[in-house]
Amino acid sequence: MKREFIQFRCSIYEKKMLKIKAKRAGLSLSEYCRSTAFGHNIIERLTSEQLEHYSMLVKYKNNFKRISNMFKKRNPRLSKEVEELADEIRDHLYNFNK
Repeated sequence: MKREFIQFRCSIYEKKMLKIKAKRAGLSLSEYCRSTAFGHNIIERLTSEQLEHYSMLVKYKNNFKRISNMFKKRNPRLSKEVEELADEIRDHLYNFNK
């Protein structure tokens, strides 16, 4: 049970920023402040628009891999370029997860 009460002073701007960051992380203001004070890694929740873009990138990566596989025998150079593009998208997706 959390029964103790702590207050600290901050500017209006700082308070608004703390509320915005807490909301993005899906936490209450007090949970956000406690977590940051203890050095926990706080990850912002993805918006529905960001999730939509992420799933679109996954589809693009899969489609480029398929295209690359289709052209392997006919045009190896094109196949290699398409495969590199798919790998680049995959790298962006891995960075997006972090």
